[in-house]
Amino acid sequence: MAKKPEPHAPAEIVALYEKLIATNPKVERKGAAFPYTSRNGHMFSQLTRDGQMILKLPPDVLEKFLKTYKTQLSVQYGVVQKEFAVVPAALLKKTTEIRKYFDLSFDYVGTLKPKPAARAKK
Repeated sequence: MAKKPEPHAPAEIVALYEKLIATNPKVERKGAAFPYTSRNGHMFSQLTRDGQMILKLPPDVLEKFLKTYKTQLSVQYGVVQKEFAVVPAALLKKTTEIRKYFDLSFDYVGTLKPKPAARAKK
């Protein structure tokens, strides 16, 4: 039996991420090496390889979040993720403060058209 891969992010960051996820009983952590959350096929949060949490936010909230927390859009593999903000490490430690944005993100992706389930390869 193959061993389940460990997350690439540091253990303390993974623990903070899991603590945040636990604040919303409707959300389930997915992914082994790259933990993430999704709703209706839309990913709305993730821990990146370097241990940063990224969060998908609605456009009106995203701009305010970037300014308030002096952060930036996520860049993955050289591509700017236009709806994903990098959550500062200090903010991730403040579960009650980041929870508001986590829940906004969950609600936001709930308004998007569901993505079709991937078909199994033949």
